[in-house]
Amino acid sequence: MFPSAKLSIACFIAILAATPAALAQGLAPVPGSITFNGQPHTKLTKAPVGSTFSHRLRDAVTGREYIEIYRILPDRSLEIVSRRRYGAFND
Repeated sequence: MFPSAKLSIACFIAILAATPAALAQGLAPVPGSITFNGQPHTKLTKAPVGSTFSHRLRDAVTGREYIEIYRILPDRSLEIVSRRRYGAFND
C-alpha cells in the first residue's frame, strides 16, 4: 500500500471516530431556549423517556422565530435535537 493511501485511511478512521462524539453533544442552547440557563427545575415525569416536544422562541435581536425540538433523556433532563427557523420558506 502506498504511504499516502495509509495516511488517507488513517484520516478517514479518525474522522469516523470523532463523528459520534460531535453528534452526541447536540445543539447549544440560545437565549429563549428552555435549557439556556441550565436544566429546568421541574421535570416532565409523566412523559415517556425518548419522547419529544417542540418549543417556539423569538430571537430578541433579529425578531426571527425558531422552533426547537427537545428529547426527554433517561435522567429526565432535556436535550435539544433540532432547531429550525419558523417560516423560513417565506423569505
